[in-house]
Amino acid sequence: MSLADHLTEPLNAKLTQLGAKVHSIGACGASAGDWLTTKKVDCGADQVDNGKIQIKGREATTTPIGQLIAKDKPDLVVLVIGDTMASYDKPDFPKAWAWQSVTGLTKAIAATGTKCAWVGPAWGKAGGMYGKNDARTQLMSRFLASNVAPCTYIDSLTMSKPGQWVTTDGQHFTVAGYKSWGNAIGDALAKLPADAVSSKGAKK
Repeated sequence: MSLADHLTEPLNAKLTQLGAKVHSIGACGASAGDWLTTKKVDCGADQVDNGKIQIKGREATTTPIGQLIAKDKPDLVVLVIGDTMASYDKPDFPKAWAWQSVTGLTKAIAATGTKCAWVGPAWGKAGGMYGKNDARTQLMSRFLASNVAPCTYIDSLTMSKPGQWVTTDGQHFTVAGYKSWGNAIGDALAKLPADAVSSKGAKK
C-alpha cells in the first residue's frame, strides 16, 4: 500500500468500479500499533479514488487512526496489515506484541463507531530477503482471524493457491499479482452484509 505499482492502485480501481469513494493511505513497514501515533517511516503513499497516487519518501509518517477517521468520516475502514507484523525472519512469532498492537488499533476504530474490515496476508514464496514462508503466513492469518474483532476478517489465503501470484522477492507481488489481489479484496468486501460495512442508520 506504500509504493507505485503495488496494491493501492488496483484496489482503488476495483473499489471505485464497485461504486465506492476511496482514500487509501500507506506507510512502509508500519505495524497496527503505528497507526495509533505519528511515526516516521521510510516511504508511503496516498491515493483518492482513481486520482494520481502520491508517493512519499522520508517525509512519510503514519497518522493516528482517530484523526484519519475524523477527517474522512468513512463508512468502512479497510486495513491491509499482515506481513509487516509476521516476523518471518525470526524463529518465534511475537504474539504478545502483535496482540497488543492489533487490539489497540481495533479498539481505537471501534471507539469512533466506524465499521472495519481487516485484510490478512496472502501467499508468497518461501525465502527471499524477508524470509516469508507458508507456515508463518498461515499462523499470522489465523492469529488475525481470531483477534481483529469487531473488524470483519478478510482471509487472503482463500483467494489464491500458494505460489499462484508471482512475487519479486518472496513477499511483494508483480503488477499482475497485485491486480489479482486487489480484485479479490474488492469482491470480498462487496459480499459483506450491509451492517458490516456502514454504521449509518444504526444506533451508536
